[in-house]
Amino acid sequence: MSEHLPVRTPRHRGIYLLPNLFTTAAMFAGYYAIVASIGGRFTEAAIAVFVAAVLDGMDGRVARLTGTQSEFGVQYDSLSDLVSFGLAPSLVMYNWSLSSLRDFGPVWGKIGWAAAFLYAACAALRLARFNTQVGVIDKRYFQGLASPAAAAVCMSFVWTMEKFQVPGTRLCFLTLAMAVVVGLLMVSRFRYYSFKSLPMGERDRVPFLWVLVAVLVLVPFLIDPPRVLFVVFTLYLLSGPVVTLWGRAAHRRRTRRARP
Repeated sequence: MSEHLPVRTPRHRGIYLLPNLFTTAAMFAGYYAIVASIGGRFTEAAIAVFVAAVLDGMDGRVARLTGTQSEFGVQYDSLSDLVSFGLAPSLVMYNWSLSSLRDFGPVWGKIGWAAAFLYAACAALRLARFNTQVGVIDKRYFQGLASPAAAAVCMSFVWTMEKFQVPGTRLCFLTLAMAVVVGLLMVSRFRYYSFKSLPMGERDRVPFLWVLVAVLVLVPFLIDPPRVLFVVFTLYLLSGPVVTLWGRAAHRRRTRRARP
């Protein structure tokens, strides 16, 4: 009777190593950013977070292309994101700028590290909420600013200031406001476009406008990466509140017109 049972092909567990290697590399880049910031190498730290973001975007695609998606990979990716886009940016901002708030007194010193912790905690809450809403939310939009985009705003700011040799000690209050605002935007209910509905396959056609936009962004990026990244991600950060509030206002107008 056993000879009629279907023969199970052995699973090649080694293939699951590939997407998890990308996830591990992303977490390593985030960890390196923390170490670099402790050593005062803030440009390296900011760049390392962007490297983590690139690697984080690749692990999911590799898993889908190789058919190796797993619950373990999803959970491991979330933990990696917490390190790379939660702890790393918060500690880079603290070591670069927020720690200098203690020069204004012990209370301000506590406010500095509290703001850094708030950012990290909001990133953790954002990731936890995302994991519990994967199957019920519109995939075209994120609820709240995604943690990689939040990290990109903060790290491009640090990178830009370092390029122009503006010390973080002179910007401690601006960094304080940025850490709090960006952190709260991660746990907000503002809708951010996810870009997951864009055509990415080989047979998908894109409008000519997208090609033109890509060129217009790429050329300035090659000339001045930190400033271009800061402008692009700041505009994306502002898009959430603008689009959400505009949509709510339009909905109220339609509701009033529909009333008899």
